Amino acid sequence: MDGLSGKKPAVVWLLNISVVVLVALWLFPTLGLFVSSFRTSEQITSSGWWASLFPAEQTLQLRALDPDDNRIETGAGMFVVEGNVLEGDYAEVNIDRWGTSSRAPSAYTIGDTADLGDGESMTLNADGTYIWQGNDDQISGRGQRLFIIATVPPEFTTDNYKNVLFTEGNSEDMAKAFFNTLTVVIPATIIPILIAAFAAYALAWMDFPGRALLIATVVGLLVVPLQLALIPLLQFHNAIGIGKGYLGVWMAHTGFGLPLAIYLLRNYMVGLPRDIIENARVDGATEFQIFTKIILPLSFPALASFAIFQFLWTWNDLLVALVFLIDSSGETTVMTKQIVELLGTRGGDWEILATSAFISIAVPLLVFFMMQKYLVRGLLAGSVK
Repeated sequence: MDGLSGKKPAVVWLLNISVVVLVALWLFPTLGLFVSSFRTSEQITSSGWWASLFPAEQTLQLRALDPDDNRIETGAGMFVVEGNVLEGDYAEVNIDRWGTSSRAPSAYTIGDTADLGDGESMTLNADGTYIWQGNDDQISGRGQRLFIIATVPPEFTTDNYKNVLFTEGNSEDMAKAFFNTLTVVIPATIIPILIAAFAAYALAWMDFPGRALLIATVVGLLVVPLQLALIPLLQFHNAIGIGKGYLGVWMAHTGFGLPLAIYLLRNYMVGLPRDIIENARVDGATEFQIFTKIILPLSFPALASFAIFQFLWTWNDLLVALVFLIDSSGETTVMTKQIVELLGTRGGDWEILATSAFISIAVPLLVFFMMQKYLVRGLLAGSVK
């Protein structure tokens, strides 16, 4: 009755809310990755991306000037070094508290004089100026290390993109990884479509013994975990000599993608009008002619839908590439593996990771938005008779 009176039933509201929640769950991480790609490593480690538009409190590790070139003797064997720790990139920083040890970075307030022992002292002012005093042995070597808890204004930078795309070494590696990924993705998308299209037509419109068993087998293969087949498949590839190159990874992606491709295309083709196919057979068309001139043009939305799925999966894949593209020289490194290498040996270059990841997803996003209308048509085909 609610539907007749113009009010939406509760299930419609629940569906709309669910869609909004799902979209948000996918949108927020992407937005966070985009924002983080324009932040420095200190900002990423100190606050979340949602706080990037507001001033944030950070702990900065700075050093005073090297005393050997900047100290001034004040008499009685005492020396002093004066300078400003907030010059350059930290000119707009507001100091809250400071310290000389990582264990107590907020031990002193602005203007306090820190007693470093044996007559050595350090005084830090609000504008960043400091006075470091001590004897000849103390005021030597490297500058005194300071830990500053400060309020840092929001800052965005394009240096991360310059580092990844234009820095010598990084740009060459990313360009090589980009073309290597295309070398993997394009054949790994086309080959399953070619095989699955023939198989789907046979399972949908051709009568032969065992057809029902083959359909059940295809449905069963949809739930087989990818990891379960990696080791035996790699052993087979090594036995026939294709386990360390592009051919092996093409065949692996083809095998893992075929069940979904056949299932999706068969469900679409079986919903096509039977009269068209029967009329073509009456007119003397062969099965191959029916397939190429009638079925394939009508099945383009389903073909495009699977192409999107397969492209996105193979582009973002790391596991299959690591297993079947064994190359210590880096000549076949794909984007996902290159991003991991750019993270650094200690795993601390988060700004590089965010930038590289966002560059990597640019191509899948472009493909998705260009072909999303075919994706929707292909997925909904056959749902309404």
